[in-house]
Amino acid sequence: MTKLFFFFFSFLYTITTLTFPPLTTSAATSCRTLCGNIPINYPFGIDGGCGSPQYRGMFNCSTDLYFTTPSGSYKVQSIDYEKKTMVIFDPAMSTCSILQPHHDFKMADIQNTLIRPSYDTVFALFNCSNDSPVHNRYRNLCFNAAGHSCDELYSSCTSFRIFNTTSPYGNNSTVHTTPYCCFTNYDTVRVMSMNILDCSHYTTVIDNGKMRGVGPLDWSYGIELSYSVTEIGCDRCRKSGGTCGFDAETEIFLCQCSGSNNNPTRECGNYRIDPYTF
Repeated sequence: MTKLFFFFFSFLYTITTLTFPPLTTSAATSCRTLCGNIPINYPFGIDGGCGSPQYRGMFNCSTDLYFTTPSGSYKVQSIDYEKKTMVIFDPAMSTCSILQPHHDFKMADIQNTLIRPSYDTVFALFNCSNDSPVHNRYRNLCFNAAGHSCDELYSSCTSFRIFNTTSPYGNNSTVHTTPYCCFTNYDTVRVMSMNILDCSHYTTVIDNGKMRGVGPLDWSYGIELSYSVTEIGCDRCRKSGGTCGFDAETEIFLCQCSGSNNNPTRECGNYRIDPYTF
């Protein structure tokens, strides 16, 4: 009788296993953790189903890591996962050494919510006309950038000296003039395009407390982004040896475990069932 019961149980288990295979999901088979010299950790991902679905499609990796917005792709220079900041560089913006054509920096609505430029990022608008909104009605949008002036910007940088002009001023003398410039934050250029601002060029500088007393030649040019992270149990997943990701179809959180079928789970390893939950 015991042998018969054992045979029946084994047969039933085999049939059940063959008939109802484990549930699989559309998750990534592996998630790269490095692009160039930039570590890739949650909430970011460069492979399908990796990281947080909120940042899906914002990054691509060739030899370097790039952050993509509606206005272009920007090389990622660094990511600080403790401070939740990322520094990118706009290859089309002007700097102290090169003057670039006019263009706008744009972000998608979801990016403006999740990963927008921090308040340490200063947007310097220069060669603005006398009719520019920031020279008139919205002059209050401009602020003092660690004690630096427009004249300093125009005289110190090779690329900006083209805007230094002289004009006649009685008794055969001349007067030195420079066009208006404005130090402002991202909200200004987000609401008003460069055409509306009527400024021909811009540059961005990261004021991390070291800008005061430092000339434009030694400024830290770039855009610092501050991002948010939704806590959905990723720490628990990582501590169990898993990689945080999501189902590509449903965008449900997945803890991807080595050698598993990536079933919807919160951690890797053996589960400890609490008997009081039943």
